[in-house]
Amino acid sequence: MKTNELGFARLVRENKSTIYTVCYMFSKDEDEVNDLFQDILINLWKGFESFRNDSTVSTWIYRVALNTCISADRKKKRRGTTIPLTMEANLYTDSDADTKQVQQLRDRINRLGMVDRAIILMWLENMSYDEIASVVGISPQNVGVKLFRIKEQLKSMK
Repeated sequence: MKTNELGFARLVRENKSTIYTVCYMFSKDEDEVNDLFQDILINLWKGFESFRNDSTVSTWIYRVALNTCISADRKKKRRGTTIPLTMEANLYTDSDADTKQVQQLRDRINRLGMVDRAIILMWLENMSYDEIASVVGISPQNVGVKLFRIKEQLKSMK
């Protein structure tokens, strides 16, 4: 394997959970999450050689992942509604109280706008205000204001 391929494989291994987290925040469908993950990997590979370390690797990955998911969401909205084929058994569902709470939070987050969804996702991943600001392109102070408003919005949702 070439050095680039080994480096990319290591990058994916180390950041797989971050990429999947972004995918799960933009889709409820397991197949769509896997498609988004693959699209993100393709976009990361395309930009891997040109990554100049102007930001941290995690910031770059978040940027690529969020932009890929936002673009896919816009395309999906332009296409219109589709009806997914489903099987009777869904192995992804669980009925305990913690899972229901997590699902409720996820449903509320999915009702937010794209930028707000991205900001709360990064905050939930324990990114600093500076890192979030770098990814989204706003000031760290603006991140704090937006997070306060987003949290209030999530609390008021039913």
